[in-house]
Amino acid sequence: MTPSPTSSVPDQKLRPRPDATLFEISWEVCNQVGGIYQVIRSKAEAMVRRWGDAYVVIGPWIPAMAEVEFEAFEGGDWVTQLVTDLGVQGLGVREGRWLVSGHPRALLVDPNDANSWREQIRERVQGQLGIDPVSHDPLMDDVVRFGECVRRLLHAVVEHPRSTAAHRRGRPPYVLAHFHEWVGGLALPLLRAERARVATVFTTHATSVGRYVTSSEADLYERLPSLDSDGEAKRFGIQAQHDIERACAHAADVFTTLSPLTAEECSRLLGREPDLLTPNGLNINRFDLGHDFQTHHAQYKEQIHRFVMGHFFPSYSFDLDRTLYAFTAGRFEPRNKGFDLCLETLARLNTELKQRSLDITLVFFIVTSRGTRSLDPHSLRAHGILDELRDVSHRIGRDVGERLFRSSAAGKIPELDNLVEEYWRLRHRRVAHGLRTTRLPAVSTHVIEDAESDPILSHARALGLTNAESDPVKLVYHPEFINPVSPLWAMDYEQFVRGCHLGIFPSSYEPWGYTPLECVAMGVPAITSDLAGFGRYAATVFPDHDRWGVIVLERRGRSFHESAKSLTDRVLEFCSLDRRGRIALRNEVEAHSRAFDWTRLCSAYHEAHDLALRNLGCEGTVQSDVLESA
Repeated sequence: MTPSPTSSVPDQKLRPRPDATLFEISWEVCNQVGGIYQVIRSKAEAMVRRWGDAYVVIGPWIPAMAEVEFEAFEGGDWVTQLVTDLGVQGLGVREGRWLVSGHPRALLVDPNDANSWREQIRERVQGQLGIDPVSHDPLMDDVVRFGECVRRLLHAVVEHPRSTAAHRRGRPPYVLAHFHEWVGGLALPLLRAERARVATVFTTHATSVGRYVTSSEADLYERLPSLDSDGEAKRFGIQAQHDIERACAHAADVFTTLSPLTAEECSRLLGREPDLLTPNGLNINRFDLGHDFQTHHAQYKEQIHRFVMGHFFPSYSFDLDRTLYAFTAGRFEPRNKGFDLCLETLARLNTELKQRSLDITLVFFIVTSRGTRSLDPHSLRAHGILDELRDVSHRIGRDVGERLFRSSAAGKIPELDNLVEEYWRLRHRRVAHGLRTTRLPAVSTHVIEDAESDPILSHARALGLTNAESDPVKLVYHPEFINPVSPLWAMDYEQFVRGCHLGIFPSSYEPWGYTPLECVAMGVPAITSDLAGFGRYAATVFPDHDRWGVIVLERRGRSFHESAKSLTDRVLEFCSLDRRGRIALRNEVEAHSRAFDWTRLCSAYHEAHDLALRNLGCEGTVQSDVLESA
């Protein structure tokens, strides 16, 4: 269905000059890879509200992703003509709409179109930027080809008759390009080297060196003053990535990052202090269920109950009404994402809960993505038998209910056992017996390719997290992102989050961190850390954050075991809440979620764009005092 043109009409009170066009460029436009996808996707509606069809996102043409993310659509204006002209020149550009809230205009370029220019591009990158783009990272080839396609596209925008006519009248063409991350940013320093008439903004969501250093070592921020960025880049084999990232930061008219934490990295590792901080938000309306959010929590918790019954009840059972569900999720970076700290905390919590006799079971899920061979066959079999047991039980319930009704209406009081047919009684007994096993519940739901060396499984074994019946803390390692087609779940990730009681994300390196923010948007309490941009933002802006359900764990300057003790205490406090206390806390979290909506946080992006436009002599209409009060 073609989006309505009215969805692209901007708010004239917010819009900059009518002859300005904003292009927002990222490898993750219409291409879900990581957190940047969520940033641009969720922000799109707020950007369209300001810019209308003068806001255009640019991303890569990847057919498998475009099938569900993109709809072809010709605007019939100068952009459509531009796309036609580029096609004649050998650069295929797909014009359409991104199928997200706001339906922003989208141009997708095919990196394969640059194959014939590969050597020419590399020579240009080396000659103009002094960067050797050759790398062992297969992504680098995509970066170079995508960068060249974007460079040619933006040059065509500047040279289009619409822009050159304005330039002849003594006004520069107001072309603004906002690049995200080095993966999508190579065109930026190339355009600057060629003195293209494009105002530029560059946002880095992390530094390459920072991410690699913290994946293997602790205390990045304490070491920053003495860290040799080039030396570290060479040590980790990411020199080209680091060089492109630094070139983008220095070439941009306006340089932004997400949080004060990443700003520290940029100043030291990239050699430029960011001009502005652009914290991440969400389109809260997308998650808003009104007063029904508590009902949805109960509904999806029941679906998690079904998973837990299939995973644990073949071995032993426990009271689901006294069971709490907590989880962590993210890319497979066990140290950066705090998976290691979560495991240490679970082991300590297991001991504490045994000693305190709280009669609480905590099932903790680690949701990430790893190479797997298949679902665990024992787990899959148990879930299949459980489904059959449920079907048989429901059939018996319907039959018994009807017979009981007839007997009762006739004034008879029958024995309930006599109301169950012999066939169904026997079938029920056989299915129930087939569910049982003497095996302990598996820690992992999948057969992992390198199970013996997998760091999560190894760490869990070392800590004695084996899912023994006597353990009040149970561990489920799910090395595949939850989705509705999984035979174990039949629910999507957002539904899973809503069904849980607590999200735990004690990252040691997290430039922002969307997972705790998503919890807040869905009314789920969350634990983050002061080494995450979101945690730092929450601690700075909301002094009472602990009271309403966002706990910021202090990790900076603390040892691993100090942090583990602190996190254990926090989770134990949560486990001590009664049902009424947990409901009240969810209400508090949901009530504060609007503070993270893009309608409030997008003002930082507007300010960055206005500042870049002023470099071309164009004054934006949104002034700083208005932005600060928004």
